[in-house]
Amino acid sequence: MDSSALFADYHRWQRFQRQDQLGREHAAAVRKLAESGAMATRVTEGYRSMVDKGAKEGACYRTLFLRSRDNGETLACEAWMFVRRVLTEGGTTRIRATMLESFTLEDGVIEPGAKAASKVTLEIYDEILVKRSMTLGCRIDRHDDDRDTRFITFLDSVRGDLTRHLK
Repeated sequence: MDSSALFADYHRWQRFQRQDQLGREHAAAVRKLAESGAMATRVTEGYRSMVDKGAKEGACYRTLFLRSRDNGETLACEAWMFVRRVLTEGGTTRIRATMLESFTLEDGVIEPGAKAASKVTLEIYDEILVKRSMTLGCRIDRHDDDRDTRFITFLDSVRGDLTRHLK
């Protein structure tokens, strides 16, 4: 086996390892959010603080979400999100943001600026969780593309150096 094929296999293995790690991390974060009993109003306040910090410091937040593929599979993806606005109208809460994808299985690690930023609209709502008992939880899905669901944005994972890539 020549070295270029060997390194190609190694990089492919790394990509699948990263995909597995993101899938486990997303599942754990969703579980933790459900166990905390966080409701949409509380999560909305977190997004409002992201808007403030974004306006003052250009803060972008690490985000994990699930993307449905054409074959029916759903895989975790990673992005950095700049939250621009929180809109509450008639019982519906929507988030306007700009998203820079940083990992998908198809593309692997995506360096900032390598792929155009996309404007997204997320919707926050309460849902009934039925597993062992009926409890209420919160869910955040993309409103303008139904392939992207279950967004988890981490308040403690912030970057301020991505604003030039958000245009």
